[in-house]
Amino acid sequence: KMGNAESNAYRNHLSRFLPEEQSDIDGVFDALSGSSGSAGAKNGKATKKTVSLAALQARQSAYVREPLPEQMTVRLYNGMKSIDLTGKSSGLSEQIAKEQFVIFMSNLLKGNADEKVPIIMRMISKTEGPVKGKQIQEFTEDLIMSVVHVLNYRKELRGWNLEKTRDSASGVKALASQLLSELKLADGTKPVGPQLLETNFDQSVIEDWVYRVPQISVFLSVVIRQGLHVLHSLSDQTKDILNLVPGCKGIKGRGLVSLLDIPSIIYINSHLPAELQHKWQLLFSSRLHGESFSQLCGHIVNKGPCIVILKDLDGYIFGGFASHSWEVKPQFQGDNRCFLFSVSPSLAVYTYTGYNDHYMYLNHGQQTMPNGLGMGGQHSYFGLWIDSDYGKGHSKAKPRCTTYNSPQLSAKEDFTLDAMEVWAVGDLPESAGTKGKKSILDVDPEAQALLEMAGKSRQSEGLREPIEEDEDDD
Repeated sequence: KMGNAESNAYRNHLSRFLPEEQSDIDGVFDALSGSSGSAGAKNGKATKKTVSLAALQARQSAYVREPLPEQMTVRLYNGMKSIDLTGKSSGLSEQIAKEQFVIFMSNLLKGNADEKVPIIMRMISKTEGPVKGKQIQEFTEDLIMSVVHVLNYRKELRGWNLEKTRDSASGVKALASQLLSELKLADGTKPVGPQLLETNFDQSVIEDWVYRVPQISVFLSVVIRQGLHVLHSLSDQTKDILNLVPGCKGIKGRGLVSLLDIPSIIYINSHLPAELQHKWQLLFSSRLHGESFSQLCGHIVNKGPCIVILKDLDGYIFGGFASHSWEVKPQFQGDNRCFLFSVSPSLAVYTYTGYNDHYMYLNHGQQTMPNGLGMGGQHSYFGLWIDSDYGKGHSKAKPRCTTYNSPQLSAKEDFTLDAMEVWAVGDLPESAGTKGKKSILDVDPEAQALLEMAGKSRQSEGLREPIEEDEDDD
């Protein structure tokens, strides 16, 4: 029989879950342990059933394409196995007991950093003691890759598409390196580069890291909920992952591959103001709309907050978030929520310094002032600049941009533009949604639905700029 102390601890963990969550966890455990939850399970004999690594892997491969990559399944298993049930030798057992399974779920999905970290340490390395930076990097890459994989598998990419975005492999490495750069030793120093990979980090350092870098917990939550398919449908449980990936509008059926990859989208989106994280809508792409500055202005002015992404001829990808609608005028605009970012070769976000208010600038057709789109720094010395003579730009930072503390973002200080995209984030302003008068179908969605049910096509639809059509999220 279980000792009282142990069953109390187990009950405490169980009590963190709502009744419907408990039955969901029971169902997954029963499926994994190969039993159908017979009457015996209800009166305490459930503890006899166990789950093996083979069962976890079999659950994965029972699907045509596995929801989780093999190495992540092994890491989850090692995490479960690491939970020591006092007075039992289950720490050494190859089988996962029901209590271990529940405590694993409780700590990783409901626990705080100090509850999560002992399990995360075992997921990083099977052996006790400190872990090397290289091992943390491998774990973090596996984690991010698993998030992209499982969201794609579960059709939760919300209109984004692995075929319509940059290859995620480089994004996975870039995001892992970015998160790892937050590791701080006990004395407050941050090891960098090759030194970071060889440094040993003990549990207290990892705990501090998990506490400060929320992505690790969110990504683990996604991998467990969506990968093991547990607690994934209970609404209050998905708040933390609700806007992990923003809905994508305006790219469907257009033969365009975005300059962004899924890990970068997740990372940049997490830095946007919360009320703008739910949707991105393509406003301008040089590949669709042509390489013209007046086309660019025509598509982005008065469309609300935007993300601008550039790729130079050397393959560097970088951009900025504009917190306000772009306006053509000879003054700086925007506010301190604006930031610059780099996507490739490294992923990073650079926020305002308070040094000046030169957040964003857009001018066209003026004799006396510089004409172009700029963010940060000052005239002829921008952190990010696209000249109105479209195709030329610069990123000047000796050594850093005054407004955003960003380094030079392009490969060369003066660069040639290869491609550019602008995405509106959040909901478009009322006035921006339609040019001129609204169609009756926009005013009355019921009329539109009735027409569609009757099989009538919408004649006026072809006259619109397709970018303004809303699309289904899936």
